[in-house]
Amino acid sequence: MNIRAAIRREELKIEKQLGRLQHQLDGLRAAAKALGNSTGKEVTRAKKRVLSPAGRARIAKAARKRWAKIKAQARKAAG
Repeated sequence: MNIRAAIRREELKIEKQLGRLQHQLDGLRAAAKALGNSTGKEVTRAKKRVLSPAGRARIAKAARKRWAKIKAQARKAAG
């Protein structure tokens, strides 16, 4: 097998792939241009959810109630 011929075949194959990729890249650039500046906008994060003081107090009260129940069961089992 001729090494030069094999190298030339590989070169042609890679050039063909390069042509296809260049065509895809041109299509993407055209699409981006058609969209205008909308492609340059950054993705915005969702706003952080804020819990009201009253809601936080209700959650704390429920947590204290749950822990009191668990501690009562533990005292019952130990004593």
